[in-house]
Amino acid sequence: MMPMTNAAKHLTNGGRELIAFRVGDQEFCVNIMSVREIRGWTPATPMPHAPSYMLGVINLRGAVLPIIDFSARLGMPPAQPTVRHVIIVAQVNRQVVGLLVDAVSDILTVSDSDIQPTPDIASEFDRSFARGVLAIEGRMICLVELDSVFQGEEREAA
Repeated sequence: MMPMTNAAKHLTNGGRELIAFRVGDQEFCVNIMSVREIRGWTPATPMPHAPSYMLGVINLRGAVLPIIDFSARLGMPPAQPTVRHVIIVAQVNRQVVGLLVDAVSDILTVSDSDIQPTPDIASEFDRSFARGVLAIEGRMICLVELDSVFQGEEREAA
């Protein structure tokens, strides 16, 4: 039997692995278990009558993948995609979607005690998707619950 790594020990003690990414000048993170892959930016084919934050669809190995501008979905200025942007292919409920972000910055292993509650002054929308805030190495990283970001109509659109 192989000895457990520190990361594995941490995970068995209530820890979790998260993927951190940048959108504008802010950092967010999501549970690594919801991420299928990370790929470079591919221009999307626009869809008529799609929500403003849906850039369109791409062909991902024969499957149609909706591409969501994560920045626009969170109410921030829409991204202007370049070759430096990446698409995080993620499972959201039963739907696979591509999230356009500026860059993936880190893989974090944190314990539940590292996650601080979302401030009460945050808007109702912010609190609906933000599961907490991580203060790590001088950075403030918002923990996002993808299932909450895409509820109801938004999930149908994707």
